[in-house]
Amino acid sequence: MSPSLTGKVALVTGASRGIGRATALALGKEGASVVVNYVSSTDAAEEVVKEIGTDRAVAIKADVSKIDDIKSLIQQIVKQFGKIDVIVLNAGLLWQNGALSNVDESAFDKIFQTNVKGPFFLIQEAANHVPDGGRVLLFSSSLTAVSIITPNYLLYVATKGAVEQMTRVMAKDLGKRGITVNTISPGPISTDTYFVGKTEEMIKLQRTFAPANRIGTPEEVADVITFMASDKSQWINGQNIRINGGMTIVTRTVMACVDISGD
Repeated sequence: MSPSLTGKVALVTGASRGIGRATALALGKEGASVVVNYVSSTDAAEEVVKEIGTDRAVAIKADVSKIDDIKSLIQQIVKQFGKIDVIVLNAGLLWQNGALSNVDESAFDKIFQTNVKGPFFLIQEAANHVPDGGRVLLFSSSLTAVSIITPNYLLYVATKGAVEQMTRVMAKDLGKRGITVNTISPGPISTDTYFVGKTEEMIKLQRTFAPANRIGTPEEVADVITFMASDKSQWINGQNIRINGGMTIVTRTVMACVDISGD
């Protein structure tokens, strides 16, 4: 069986590590030419390029929260590849100190610029270079679907709620050209970012959120993204794809039990 993405050009933002890295490698394995976007991790990005193959991958430095960098990034891709079939907007900030009393205007603007404004204007800039039938994948979080969020995640989930609404409306706008727009919403995933600021006790607790009693891997998220990037996903549009091992099932059950008990 031939790779499903042969001849396609994919842009993955934040592709030097974590889910972005796993996604870039998975798309490359399926035959896509891959643009490995990064901000500062040059060596890591170049390693991803080498693993895919320098004949089908290129690393491009750009801060996709900045409009000028976005424009330059798209121009470079179009100059080298002529089109962008798949856009995976993985880059983002996880803000764990965003409770109401902790947030100042600078912090608010920074996370919204990275998680909302950047993806919005990247899609706007790239849209004319995406062929009919292309794929756009934004990133949210499974946290938006549960009631166990601590106040510290207020600012973070606010940005992800905005992304989910953008997805639904953009799906209607770009859907006229057969371009699908969907959101990927991982649960806890074993990346470097996930472990920052978490104690072993917290990690152990979060493992219990899924019926399988573990956290997910970047490769498991990448597998779903690879399917969503393929022609086989053409009838999935405007959806929020939660990749969390059943986390929302368990947490909703726990909260229901708490409500019933009155605790």
